[in-house]
Amino acid sequence: MSTYSKEHIEYIKKQKREKRIVCFFRLLIIVSFLIIWELLSRFELINTFLSSSPTEVIKTTIQLFNDNTLFLHIGVTVYEVIVSFLIATIIGFIVATILWSNKIIAKIIDPYLTILNSLPKVALGPLIIIWVGASTNSIIFMALLISTFVTIITIYQGFAGTNQSYITLLKSLGANKRQIFTKVILPSNIPTLISALKINISMSLIGV
Repeated sequence: MSTYSKEHIEYIKKQKREKRIVCFFRLLIIVSFLIIWELLSRFELINTFLSSSPTEVIKTTIQLFNDNTLFLHIGVTVYEVIVSFLIATIIGFIVATILWSNKIIAKIIDPYLTILNSLPKVALGPLIIIWVGASTNSIIFMALLISTFVTIITIYQGFAGTNQSYITLLKSLGANKRQIFTKVILPSNIPTLISALKINISMSLIGV
């Protein structure tokens, strides 16, 4: 005899059915995209020099694997992503902390952060190559440009949006800024920091 009620069994079936539907349509979208992409390239409706095609991507991947260079390229890309991710995270956290601790600096820097974040950084690629050189450093620099400002803004907005009641309470008990930061700001913004890390890793990958 089942220990679950009829309603609970129906609920589980509904959840499983919804999960199957979601998985099916996710797969359908990917397969449809690949088929349409391949057809557009086969009938030359898109510029294959710029967009390639699924079959060409597979052929190139196999060729790189046979040449023993596939994992080398993957390793270099992973290295660049990790380095840019770590640097952007450290810079973002430090700058956001400084902005939170000094409201005057925050008011001065805020419009510049917004402007720098809105710059079309990919368009600066040729200049970055001239400044840094056509090397791994220029790739990391590009990734930093894309990810650092987003990280700073995300973390700072989280710090600035912390519940003021907690801060006021600690101030009434004689807490200094360091204690407020470690006891209230950081614990309250763990979800924000995790979100910033997620955004940062994706931005770093895009930059690389």
